[in-house]
Amino acid sequence: MAWFKRTDKGIKTSTAEKKDAPDGLWFKTPNGNIIHTRELKNNSFVCPDDDFHVKIGSKEYFEIIFDQNKFTELDKDMRSGDPLKFSDTKPYSSRIKATIEKTELNDAVRTAYGKMNGLDIVVACMDFSFIGGSMGSVVGEKIARAIDHSLKHKAPFLMISKSGGARMMEAGFSLMQMAKTSAKLALLDQAAIPYISLLTDPTTGGVTASYAMLGDFNIAEPEALIGFAGPRVIRETIGKDLPKGFQSSEFVLEHGFLDFIIDRRQLKSRLTTLLNLLNN
Repeated sequence: MAWFKRTDKGIKTSTAEKKDAPDGLWFKTPNGNIIHTRELKNNSFVCPDDDFHVKIGSKEYFEIIFDQNKFTELDKDMRSGDPLKFSDTKPYSSRIKATIEKTELNDAVRTAYGKMNGLDIVVACMDFSFIGGSMGSVVGEKIARAIDHSLKHKAPFLMISKSGGARMMEAGFSLMQMAKTSAKLALLDQAAIPYISLLTDPTTGGVTASYAMLGDFNIAEPEALIGFAGPRVIRETIGKDLPKGFQSSEFVLEHGFLDFIIDRRQLKSRLTTLLNLLNN
């Protein structure tokens, strides 16, 4: 005999009364592991089951790096102009405006200074959500000014790169940022102020060809795509299949272009240890 008997058959809940799980409550990694977003955030946006590093932006990196998430942002209101009056499927000025509204960012990099485990640090962090993290005039200028702040206050500089490369809508103006940022980093080197470059997924194009690879220490997150041209372009150019893991951070480390790969959960502590060693 059954413990209970259903008197009404069928589902009686009306459609209006049904409650759906909120969007974004769970995250599924490429390996199929599912994790609650709250747990993911508490784990520095790394899945504990498979160590998959979720792509994050400046907001999350600042929370990880700065003590109590306290920092002062530099050049917060700087925005791109449209010097070439560029237009593709839509005018560049309209694209900028729409992207600002969508992402609530003013451009593809944010710069700030604060404390990391009590140490002064200046951080520039790119946001891939803003036109693929592309490097335009504002990106180059904000990084240059952040380096100036490091020089003035003799504070270490951390660059977190995440970019598809130069911004085509600004053409030559974009490419000029490679030279400008590289020249500023040379001043940082002359002043013997540490510069750490953290390459995240993806770091490509003109960003890789300039400031991303000029660090006193070039470090990367696991399995990040790092390169200049994309693998498809290289494959078609040389007419050969590429090695397994080509352009991954592990491959780049093996070939001598990185100093080490760092788990995001250890990022703050290992950066602190590194800077303390340099200061002694």
